[in-house]
Amino acid sequence: MKIRKNIAVSDTGFVFDPSTGESFTVNEVGQEIIKMMQEGLSFDQISEQITKEYDIDAAGFEKYYQDFIEMLNQFKLLEYER
Repeated sequence: MKIRKNIAVSDTGFVFDPSTGESFTVNEVGQEIIKMMQEGLSFDQISEQITKEYDIDAAGFEKYYQDFIEMLNQFKLLEYER
């Protein structure tokens, strides 16, 4: 799973889907996760970086990540590799 290629993310956390014209706002952590997903990092790599940078343990991050991925999926911002 990865962020669709045409999704744009600004430095201020605005996420824009040009195919629908919709935009969304994400917080700093969400912005970093999207950027890491665009770079092709795995869940484990993302988890390691976020837990080092922020005051959150691996279990807490995993729950946050799953909720965040569900939100991205609902807004159709993800694509799945076949």
